[in-house]
Amino acid sequence: MRMIGQDSLKTRRTLAVDGKTYHYFSLPEAAKSIGDISRLPFSLKVLLENVLRFEDGRSYTVNDAKAIAGWLPAGKSEKEVPFRPARILMQDFTGVPAVVDLAAMRDGIIKLGGDPRKVNPLVPVDLVIDHSVMVDVSGTPAALQKNVDIEFERNGERYEFLRWGQSAFDNFRVVPPGTGICHQVNLEYLAQVVWTATDTGETYVYPDSCYGTDSHTTMVNGLGVLGWGVGGIEAEAAMLGQPIAMLIPDVIGFKLVGKLREGVTATDLVLTVTQMLRKKGVVGKFVEFYGAGLDDLPLADRATIGNMAPEYGATCGFFPVDAATLGYLRLSGRDEHRIKLVEEFCKAQGMWRDSSTPDPVFTDTLELDLSTVEPSMAGPKRPQDRVALSNAASAFAKDLAAGTMGVPGDEATKRVKVEGANYDLGHGDVVIAAITSCTNTSNPYVLVAAGLVAKKAVEKGLSAKPWVKTSLAPGSQVVTEYLEKSGLQKDLDALGFQTVGYGCTTCIGNSGPLPDPIVDAIENNKLVAVSVLSGNRNFEGRVHANVRANYLASPPLVVAYALAGTITKDLTKEPIGTGRDGQPVFLKDIWPTQKEVNDTVHSVVNRDMFLEKYGDVFKGPQQWQAIRVEADSDTYRWNSGSTYVQNPPYFEGMTTEVKPVQSIKGARVLALLADSITTDHISPAGNIRKTSPAGEYLLEHQVRQADFNSYGARRGNHQVMMRGTFANIRIKNEMVPGTEGGISKHYPSGDVAPIYDVAMRYKQEGVPLVVFGGKEYGTGSSRDWAAKGTFLLGIKAVVAESFERIHRSNLVGMGVLPLVFQNGEDRKSLNLKGDELVDILGMEELKPRMQLELVITRADGSKYSTKVLCRIDTADEVEYYKNGGILHYVLRGMAKAA
Repeated sequence: MRMIGQDSLKTRRTLAVDGKTYHYFSLPEAAKSIGDISRLPFSLKVLLENVLRFEDGRSYTVNDAKAIAGWLPAGKSEKEVPFRPARILMQDFTGVPAVVDLAAMRDGIIKLGGDPRKVNPLVPVDLVIDHSVMVDVSGTPAALQKNVDIEFERNGERYEFLRWGQSAFDNFRVVPPGTGICHQVNLEYLAQVVWTATDTGETYVYPDSCYGTDSHTTMVNGLGVLGWGVGGIEAEAAMLGQPIAMLIPDVIGFKLVGKLREGVTATDLVLTVTQMLRKKGVVGKFVEFYGAGLDDLPLADRATIGNMAPEYGATCGFFPVDAATLGYLRLSGRDEHRIKLVEEFCKAQGMWRDSSTPDPVFTDTLELDLSTVEPSMAGPKRPQDRVALSNAASAFAKDLAAGTMGVPGDEATKRVKVEGANYDLGHGDVVIAAITSCTNTSNPYVLVAAGLVAKKAVEKGLSAKPWVKTSLAPGSQVVTEYLEKSGLQKDLDALGFQTVGYGCTTCIGNSGPLPDPIVDAIENNKLVAVSVLSGNRNFEGRVHANVRANYLASPPLVVAYALAGTITKDLTKEPIGTGRDGQPVFLKDIWPTQKEVNDTVHSVVNRDMFLEKYGDVFKGPQQWQAIRVEADSDTYRWNSGSTYVQNPPYFEGMTTEVKPVQSIKGARVLALLADSITTDHISPAGNIRKTSPAGEYLLEHQVRQADFNSYGARRGNHQVMMRGTFANIRIKNEMVPGTEGGISKHYPSGDVAPIYDVAMRYKQEGVPLVVFGGKEYGTGSSRDWAAKGTFLLGIKAVVAESFERIHRSNLVGMGVLPLVFQNGEDRKSLNLKGDELVDILGMEELKPRMQLELVITRADGSKYSTKVLCRIDTADEVEYYKNGGILHYVLRGMAKAA
């Protein structure tokens, strides 16, 4: 794939750095032809450079460049432009099914008469294995090694498959288990801020940009790298050379002024930002941070804010490149020549920010004075539901008394004895306290703060409550290095926060088991147990099946709540515990000053530890090195007995010809769903229940329940994943009131059964299916299986009030029609019961964002017709849909090119 086009605007220039010559496509030169772009948001300048570099008169045109420049002065555009990222980032939960799809495409292209070696990444792809380690063992020095051993035992088939992919595909690297969380590895090592590549013997420099198959890819925005999460489906198309068309987004400017006050952490800041932006409404938009507050905002804090873009709903949360960027690159061990190249290139392109830089023009703005941020948490089930620390206990008590957590108000103070233990358990008790996830473990300031809280607590004789499962999952080995160097790891160890693994543990649902007596107390008495985690996601059913209320908090607050053991205490006023001297200890007594935190960070975090820990990053532990793979095999030899990796049926019966699109007629309703149905609801990542269709499948294949692993780990097997679709334990289908956990009703029989079983019955009957939803359908992780599972169940369309960006795109990518109600209508105003027949008419002349007719035929034979908006947004998406999905479109193109 060539990386340069025909350069119609004559913008190619050279840049000399340390005697080396680089070619680049100049934005200032382009401005002479397309208009002034000096106050274009920095994030849109990245899109403009991408168009200039690939401009070929076909996929990328001069008019695309003019459209981006024409975003000014109004700060809006209805135009779409193509974008091709510099590289792709994957983690193993999303990466395994992507590699499965590539392997299946190699089989598929052979059947179409093509060359399997054509199915190969054309842009660099890095897959970081970080989502498979579980907290099976915690609170012991042996936790790390035992969890690693269990991880390799559980995931041998998956890891063998990834080792094959590493050898079979060009341009594809795998960062082995035990290295760190993909976003932190991206921030600390993979990202370069500017990328270089050689084409026709010349070296080009251009902005680093990234698509990631994890929604928190946006973390790297803090480094000035434009990146966001896409589904695995989009990522596969991008890695195969397909430009992804996107509407030129609105850009919301978020102005930061002032400084954080004493006792306030980056986590408190990001929870405040998340709440503000969710209220503002930024779904599908870019957010770009600006203002004097950036001058004193550490890179680590910027990355924390960038990370949470999915939680505030934006495509990205971008910070321009400035002196802080260079300082972080130097600290984290990047090459000095690359650091200088970053500075010179960004200044030459007008992409460098300092205190004298004029504010860009934005679509809209909002402002936050950092000095007004207060200690905060978010919960009990959404990351945007920020609550001040001082109000956390009272807010929980209010929710409990209101009965919204399934507990009668008069039982709020109930406590029950835990069998075999010398303590009891009640509503609001914290059973999981986890320092976990990419959001905060990249930030040495909050990690050191947690260590200092532990140190002061140990000095006063405090300990974690015995019913709390404590864990520390650092985002990289560098974290362990500086915690040990500072002496703080031993204090964390003393409170049970031993390192349990390097990966995304509790936040993704890999929290591991709770002790049986605690589970029995919770289940038998319907207790509302609590988790406190330093994560970014706290959706229902995500952290642990037995934990109903989940709160996001800073790492030092996680430690504090492990000491308190309950959410029902106001930690700003009530004692957190009793010291060895018999005196009450308050949170303020063990909370470090900002000077203590800063002095510790600056004394222990240095460049050498980054160079050492990333010096041989692709080697991996001995277990990884011992995995043997079949060499020189272009296609994968599928094992029909594997319960982890199977050849998916997407390309069965596929021909080189495209069938005409037809309207959907006589469809049945599979589910009626409420607002904020997340991709966790649609395709859970956590535990597989024994009594679920997926559990029954595994038992039929001689897998013991102890070896079920998780849905996330089994994403390479479509048989498990389609059975797990809509199987979240907390999902409620309004067709079957009073039920939870993915139940539906078959018509006309009226039989009630798991959604999978009902869908398969309809499939045997040749009946197409639709799903109705509310607002923000598909919010959450960029989970391609939420779309793949939808497709495999036979669902032809999803009709909702609004869609989250990534899931909408994924549905189109799998050939599922996303439709949006109009004129204030919704499933309730239409009085849908689930026993209706549904027609979707007018699809034969499919166009982007067209009106289609939705016809509802009720059980009594009466009909109602209305218009819905087709959310196939671009001409390219129309082609994907016509082909049956984006992978079919790409595969046909490759076969024809052969």
